[in-house]
Amino acid sequence: MLRAFRRATRAAGATRTRERSGQHKRGGAGVRPRGLDHVVWPVRDLDAAAALFETLGFTVTPRARHPWGTENRLVQLDGAFLELLTIGGDAAIPDAAPGTLSFGAFNRDFLARGEGGSMIVLESGDAAADRASFEAAGLKVFEPFSFGRTQELSDGTTREVRFDLTFVENPLDASLGYFTCHNLFPENFWSSAYQTHGNGVRALEAVVLTTDEPADQAEFWKAFTGRREMRATSLGITISTPRGDIRIMTPAAYGALFGDDMAPVEGNRLAALVLAGGDVEAIARRAADAGLSMDRVSEGLRLRAADAFGITLVFV
Repeated sequence: MLRAFRRATRAAGATRTRERSGQHKRGGAGVRPRGLDHVVWPVRDLDAAAALFETLGFTVTPRARHPWGTENRLVQLDGAFLELLTIGGDAAIPDAAPGTLSFGAFNRDFLARGEGGSMIVLESGDAAADRASFEAAGLKVFEPFSFGRTQELSDGTTREVRFDLTFVENPLDASLGYFTCHNLFPENFWSSAYQTHGNGVRALEAVVLTTDEPADQAEFWKAFTGRREMRATSLGITISTPRGDIRIMTPAAYGALFGDDMAPVEGNRLAALVLAGGDVEAIARRAADAGLSMDRVSEGLRLRAADAFGITLVFV
């Protein structure tokens, strides 16, 4: 089960020292577990995607722009958020230099293939500590990346926000991006007005991924999340982070639980988001009033990916 991971890390040149002072092998004791921070969600029409969320009763932040030309609108929840992202019309996004991962180029190329979830992001309190623990686990870590932008608050004023990103490679999956995000000015970023939603949704309860062999990636997820414990069943694996679960299952298991038939892809697919705390009946009424078709599956009230810009939304 673990051989594929070990072969891939060696092939990637990740034969680094396995132990460092204060660290450990492949995540676990001594590394602070990392909760879900956000999901990056490239879409072709940013305002249309935001309008869908507003129709369902969410508050969505105004459009903001990254220095390299991608633009986003956010759905802020309790400590995690959804980043609806598009490529600005005049964006001049360079390709990644050796040893780096270009956020803009990665999402530009992802969007050229289709809409949906492109990156899974975990919280960080220390980018250098993240880098050390990833390297100790034998993972490839890209060059450090930091940036800032302005954020418009609900009263129309703006503040500076800044982030340190630590990109890491999943040696068994090149289809999605993985990084930690250290929010340097959280007091400027989070807004109770943006976190309050008319539908009552409060939390990102789970991110659901599909892949052919979930167990083969267990070692990567242990290192990435800092959690050695996970639940393994015939359906797949679940990692409970300090903020939300990461559920990784086969396409067949996903179809049985969520009722979606997914077109085959190579690597991992960010298939669904489970959103908790809302008035599910009110959300269903909002959707029906807008002509959106929602139905109930074993996991909750579902809006299919085909109607939601590439990711299935499940409300519980």
